[in-house]
Amino acid sequence: MSKVIKSDTVTINRPAADIFSYITDFKNFGRMMPEQVENYKAETDACSFEIKGMASLGLRITEKHPFTMVVMKAEGKLPFGFTFTCHTDAVSDNSTEVFLVIDADMNPFMSMMAATPLQNFVNLLAGKLKEIMESAA
Repeated sequence: MSKVIKSDTVTINRPAADIFSYITDFKNFGRMMPEQVENYKAETDACSFEIKGMASLGLRITEKHPFTMVVMKAEGKLPFGFTFTCHTDAVSDNSTEVFLVIDADMNPFMSMMAATPLQNFVNLLAGKLKEIMESAA
């Protein structure tokens, strides 16, 4: 059963191309991760990390649609499979709306347990992306 979890939409005062460039390099993602993430390792198109008290997992970029979308697929021994997608939509030359989506394949019990932490996770990542991108302007 598929469970879709969407972050709040954030407006970032940067061009879509800058945001796309940042999110298509996993070496940048470590700065966005919450404190529960440990052992973050990254290459340009893939990363792996551990979530304290939970699972080890990896992400690999599987699709890039310049300046609009990046799709990442989970790798590793996980209790459920998922894709993680970052959507960017240029509002103007220097303003971009961004939202993140996790599409997870999990049973109803797992969905009930994981929905809130995953929602908090995508909202935190969206907020951190805004903070990082605007402070680098």
